[in-house]
Amino acid sequence: MTEIDFSPLVGAIVTSYSEDASTRHVDSGSLPDRDSVIELLKQLRELIYPGYFGKQDLDSCTLENHVGELLESIHSKLHSQIRNALVHRSLRHRVRLPDVDGKTQEIVLEFLGTLPRLRAILATDVAAAFEGDPAAGDTDEIIFSYPGLLATTIQRIAHELHLLKVPLIPRIMTEYAHSVTGIDIHPGATLGEYFFIDHGTGVVIGETTTIGRHVKLYQGVTLGALSTRGGQTLRGVKRHPTLQDDVTVYSGASILGGETVIGQGAVIASNVFITQSVPAHTRVSTKNPELQYKNRRSEEFVQEMPHDWVI
Repeated sequence: MTEIDFSPLVGAIVTSYSEDASTRHVDSGSLPDRDSVIELLKQLRELIYPGYFGKQDLDSCTLENHVGELLESIHSKLHSQIRNALVHRSLRHRVRLPDVDGKTQEIVLEFLGTLPRLRAILATDVAAAFEGDPAAGDTDEIIFSYPGLLATTIQRIAHELHLLKVPLIPRIMTEYAHSVTGIDIHPGATLGEYFFIDHGTGVVIGETTTIGRHVKLYQGVTLGALSTRGGQTLRGVKRHPTLQDDVTVYSGASILGGETVIGQGAVIASNVFITQSVPAHTRVSTKNPELQYKNRRSEEFVQEMPHDWVI
C-alpha cells in the first residue's frame, strides 16, 4: 500500500482548532472523565441501596466493612474528578485557585456527609412509587427496574454537587440518566419528597423548576421555559414552573414559565398546555375533541361506486 502524506491535512485540522476555541480543549488542564463519573454513580447507587447492586450477598456482620471500603473508593474517585473539574474551570475562566486540593477535599467531604439524608429522601421516592403504581409487585421491583427512580436517584446526587458549585460533573450525571431512561432532569431542579415519575419516557424538567412533596408526573410531561430566546442573559433567572404539594400531571402535558405556579392538589390532565398559574385543588383539562367513527368497509364500497351514485 502506498504511503500517504497526511501532513497537509494535519495542518488544516490544527489550523481549524485555532479558528474556533469553543470546540477544542487544549492547554486547559484535565477534564473529568465521563466513564469514571458513571462508575461513581454506580458505586453511589450501591451505597444508597445496599444489597441490590454491586455486592449482593451482604450480611449485618460485614456491612460496616463493606460500606467503609466503598466510601474509600468513592472518595478517591470523586476527589480526582472534582479536582479536574475545578482546575478546568479556573483555567478556562482565568480564575486563580490557590488551594485546589483543600477545596476539593472540602467539597467531597461535605457531599459524602449528605448521603444519610439522601438515602432518607430516596426512601420516600420508593414509597411514592409503590403506593402510586398498582402494577408494582414490591419495592424491590421498583429499586431494580423503574427508570423514574433511577433518574430521580441520579438527579438527587447531582443536585447536591450542583449546590456545592461543582462544575461539569452534575450535568454529566443527569445527561447519563437522560441517555439510559429518556428522562431529562436538570441537576439544578429542586425535587420535594415522595416524588414519583410513572413510566417516564420523554419527561423534561428544567433547571429552575421547583417541585413540592407528593408530586406525581406521567410520561411526556414538560416543565419548561416559556422562551429561551434571551440565551445566556437568562442565566440564573427563574424560567421554569413551580409545582406545589400533591400535584398530579398526566401524560403529554406542558407547563411553562418561571411565574407559573401550579397550586396544591391541582390535577393537570393529558396534553394540556399551560403558561399561567393554576389555583389550588383545580383540575385543568382540554375540552374533549369530537370523535368520528367510520366503517372502513363502507368507505371502500363508496369509493368503488360510480361517481354519480355518491349522494
